[in-house]
Amino acid sequence: MALVELRKVNKDYDTDGQTVRALNDVSLSLDAGEFAAIVGRSGCGKSTLLNLIGAMDFPSSGAVLIDGERTSDMDDRLLTQLRRDKIGFVFQSFELLHTLSVVENVELPSLLAARKEARQTAVARLQDVDLAGFEKRMPHQLSGGQMQRVAIAPALVNSPGVLLADEPTGNLDNTTGAKILELLLRLTRQQKTVTLLATHSAEAAAIADIVVTLRDGSIVSVDRK
Repeated sequence: MALVELRKVNKDYDTDGQTVRALNDVSLSLDAGEFAAIVGRSGCGKSTLLNLIGAMDFPSSGAVLIDGERTSDMDDRLLTQLRRDKIGFVFQSFELLHTLSVVENVELPSLLAARKEARQTAVARLQDVDLAGFEKRMPHQLSGGQMQRVAIAPALVNSPGVLLADEPTGNLDNTTGAKILELLLRLTRQQKTVTLLATHSAEAAAIADIVVTLRDGSIVSVDRK
């Protein structure tokens, strides 16, 4: 069974009384350990696709299934559990709290979930992203690449099966961005996650196992290496 599956998904929005179709008849299946790059021009539906897989939004028709469970059938309690336990989010803008130290930023999801050993888990995830020894630093003391690695670590604290990354290298130079992509690929392999990366980067597409090309809300190709 696929860890992530979309079945004939359509997504419509009402804009000034008109219906705009953001995704059109999208079907996709991804297994644990696969790294997929979602590519296409701005406005083609990349972020909408990530939001649906992350259960932050729901299809107008069709189905999104995470680990065999249809997101649109879940109540608020089950959706909260899904987002907390099975899905990790990485954003272009880092989303760090600058009044908290590095380790405090990373352990925050575990504290909110009332998980035991939050600090130990946070330290372990910082090791995963090659930032051991940075625990007490503040975000302003880090480089852009280091901040992005810190931003990846909270997405991993609950060992999610699905990691969603929306343009995570968009604010980084080419060399630093390449290191972030290598890190995401390594974590995908080690932790057997499904990683979906929305990107304009040809370098990102080049390292992915699967390249999904969107145009005007429709999948025009799925290239598997």
